[in-house]
Amino acid sequence: MLKADYHMHTSLCDGKNTPEEMAEAAIDLGLKHMGFSGHFDPENGVHMETEEYLKEIKRIKEKYKDRIDILLGGEIDCLYPNPEIEKELEYVIGSTHSIYYKGNVIPVDDTEEKLDNGCNEYFGGDYLRLAKEYYRTEAEIVDKINPDFIGHFDLITRFNDSMHFLDESNPAYINSAFETMEFLVKKDIPFEINCGAYNRSRKKDLYPNKRLLKALFEFGGRIIINSDAHETGKITGGFEKAVENAIACGFKYTGILISNGNSGVEWKELALHEL
Repeated sequence: MLKADYHMHTSLCDGKNTPEEMAEAAIDLGLKHMGFSGHFDPENGVHMETEEYLKEIKRIKEKYKDRIDILLGGEIDCLYPNPEIEKELEYVIGSTHSIYYKGNVIPVDDTEEKLDNGCNEYFGGDYLRLAKEYYRTEAEIVDKINPDFIGHFDLITRFNDSMHFLDESNPAYINSAFETMEFLVKKDIPFEINCGAYNRSRKKDLYPNKRLLKALFEFGGRIIINSDAHETGKITGGFEKAVENAIACGFKYTGILISNGNSGVEWKELALHEL
């Protein structure tokens, strides 16, 4: 079993359990490494009190240091870069939850209604145009923040299983995703295999889907597997499928983040066939 998970949310933002409850659950599952990745976005409804978050995660790190390696991370949205917060974190997940178009913020990961209203109002109901704008925004991550890995790359498909607004086999859609993916791979930024939507029965596949994951391998990309858990019962959820997908797409290793003992974090690779 993969004994590391770095995409977790707590009751300090949009999760159900406290950081301490999440840490204890991770230890009970046998994890050796974990990271908290609270949201810092000012406009998505789950903004945290920064000082409270930093203080509490540091306390948890110290309390459990002999039982599990805990990292203080954060998930920072492409639209809301925050260099001051980044300085306080041991790692950063770079994500795109919304796009900014003609002076308007259009969420892609909130509700079906908000997504549909945004697409209809600003893109004339053309979801392919919306998707292309999403991937254009995603490519801006490296100019706006300094992510240690990319979160849920194809989040634009969050509601596609129920709404069927995109043909994910359409070459126009695929090429848009490929262009951004290849660009980010050339910047040497790893991608997470995010199990969140699958873990919560919102989607049948993981992020990225297998077509994109295969391309990621062919582009020479690196991966890290995360649950995106918002409660204790979802920690490591979907990991078996993530490992299966990664191996099927050609990957031989997945990354983990570990404390190096000097207030820093190192990337280490584990062989997938040994998990």
